[in-house]
Amino acid sequence: MMRLKRRTFTFTQTGLALLGLAGIAYTAPLMAQTNYPSRPVTIVVPHPAGGSVDGVARIFAEKLREELKESVVVDNRPGASGMIGADTVARAAPDGYTLYVNASIHSINPLLYKKSIKFDAVKDFTAISQLAQGALIFSVNLKVPASTVQELIKEIKASPKAYSFGSTGFGAAGHLGTAQFLHEAGLSSLQIPVVLYKGAAPALQDLIGGQISALMDPMLSSLPLVKTGKLRALAVTGHERSPLLPDVPTMRESHLGDFEFYSWYGLWAPANIPEPVRMKLEAAAAKIMQSADMKKYLNERGFDPAYKNSSDFAKYIGVEMTRYQAIIDKANITID
Repeated sequence: MMRLKRRTFTFTQTGLALLGLAGIAYTAPLMAQTNYPSRPVTIVVPHPAGGSVDGVARIFAEKLREELKESVVVDNRPGASGMIGADTVARAAPDGYTLYVNASIHSINPLLYKKSIKFDAVKDFTAISQLAQGALIFSVNLKVPASTVQELIKEIKASPKAYSFGSTGFGAAGHLGTAQFLHEAGLSSLQIPVVLYKGAAPALQDLIGGQISALMDPMLSSLPLVKTGKLRALAVTGHERSPLLPDVPTMRESHLGDFEFYSWYGLWAPANIPEPVRMKLEAAAAKIMQSADMKKYLNERGFDPAYKNSSDFAKYIGVEMTRYQAIIDKANITID
């Protein structure tokens, strides 16, 4: 009996010791989450530097650095309509040190690349917050003999082979916006070419040079060229006119029904990041995007802050994907 009692006592001591070690092991991740971040944070941008996504990401990264009191680095990983960078994030450790800023194309790609996409654009990511949105500028080469959207439609119907559109990427907001325009303007049957480019810079260069006739593109990249008279803006795709282009009508004012199209930008992380980390990032994004100086900074570049928390952003993505699918179906957009 004494021997058994002694063994029981010894086992209990060992058990307590093991429980103590387990407690240390269990609390370590919680402590790490409480101390987040304790090293530099990387924001992956799946597009080249200089475009609208990169612009929004760098503005946000600068402010996030101030909020987190830690270095925040932007890592451009372009390619495959943003899917190379997205795949990198989907496979990254869900610890909050790899984040992801992209535009609405993130929610469009899975609707187009159903067979070849390597990740689930919803399940493999944590939607942290929507950051901003911006209307597109519908602009034309100066040689195009049209100063309004309706005049352009008339010209295209008269000489369809003389016109072509550009897109800054397959599935980009401008691509779907152009597809919606061609459909609603009754031009789809004319099979107007849409030339795909790898980013805004080469598309705008060809638009100025006359290799393409028209382009829908975010204001960040197109506005300077409109302001300097290198391009002619026919319309903007927002609900209201832009203060930056007060004399340019909306597509609605151009008699295109209820046409409205925005490129929106969001912050994601890999799926299953710790809840305390997600909450800290969400709170930081809310403070940043709702600040007066951030609003001023974005407004001057053609964007509007459009903060949504994690839950609302996830719901919004679902609504937008349904809308995008309808546009893709109506325009019969397919991958050859």
